[in-house]
Amino acid sequence: MTESHRPSGEYASPVQVNPEWPPPPAYAPPAPQAAARRKRTRGPAALLAAVAIVAATVGGATAYGVQELTGDGTVASSASTASTATNVVPAGQKGTVSGVARAVSPSIVEINATSNSGSSTGSGVVITSDGEIVTNNHVVAGASSIKVSTDDGKTYSARVVGTDSSKDLALIKLENASGLQAASLGDSDGIQVGDQVVAIGSPEGLTGTVTSGIVSALDRDVTVSTDESQGQQQGQGGGWPFEYGGRQFNGDTGGSTTTYKAIQTDASLNPGNSGGALIDMNGNIIGINSAMYSASGGSGSSSSDAGSVGLGFAIPVNTVKADLSALRSGATN
Repeated sequence: MTESHRPSGEYASPVQVNPEWPPPPAYAPPAPQAAARRKRTRGPAALLAAVAIVAATVGGATAYGVQELTGDGTVASSASTASTATNVVPAGQKGTVSGVARAVSPSIVEINATSNSGSSTGSGVVITSDGEIVTNNHVVAGASSIKVSTDDGKTYSARVVGTDSSKDLALIKLENASGLQAASLGDSDGIQVGDQVVAIGSPEGLTGTVTSGIVSALDRDVTVSTDESQGQQQGQGGGWPFEYGGRQFNGDTGGSTTTYKAIQTDASLNPGNSGGALIDMNGNIIGINSAMYSASGGSGSSSSDAGSVGLGFAIPVNTVKADLSALRSGATN
């Protein structure tokens, strides 16, 4: 059957039989595929516009945006420090102690300081490729000679650039150094009790020793000596004399002291870790290790008697960053 019976007045010529009834309207909207094609033709321009808007409005939070777009689940602790707080640890090793150790160890050094009172061993953190190093003041105070060993086994002479005994901080500079791996300074205001951390230093001269733990407490009022002999007491096995809550630990702090707010950690710290790094799981430095409680740390004990019992303290890295310009200017207070 080639023709259809149709109502009078509709369709001027015979049409093919349509199995659907009623017949389709004379005009049909464009097929979905065609509409989609038209929409896609505007896609690139719209995408470019969106990217431009995001780039213009994100500003200082660039690091966060990149991490979100790349699917990286960890972000810098604060957008205000996005230029310095980054994910140092490769994505495949993110959140692991071994990943943090591998990424940050090249930025941690061993410091051997000699003075008329004796010698001390401590640690330090490289902050520039030409050899600026942050450490504790008590490691280098009064030193007549400073030797620094880097992670690759090289040894450099160093000089003191500036010191701040009130914060137990010092900045030293290696001679004729270049191409060093600078550490990433994070944001200590962003850490919380219970966060995992890694400590790297040279306890008892064991270069590049890695320990791990958590942030046990924040804003501890730790009092330490500002006497130049404190570093030598450490070198003789007394640990770091300090005071907390009206009690003295690891010996007498002496008459000249200073108090600062510290991060408490249960990561194992021992004599020689002083000046080394406390690190978050992204590989950013969040503190400079400065004191630890030793069960046997009196002036009459030997180095082998002293040891960590999980009570360590670190100077927050934001304190370090705030003090850097004064240290670089050669301040010696």
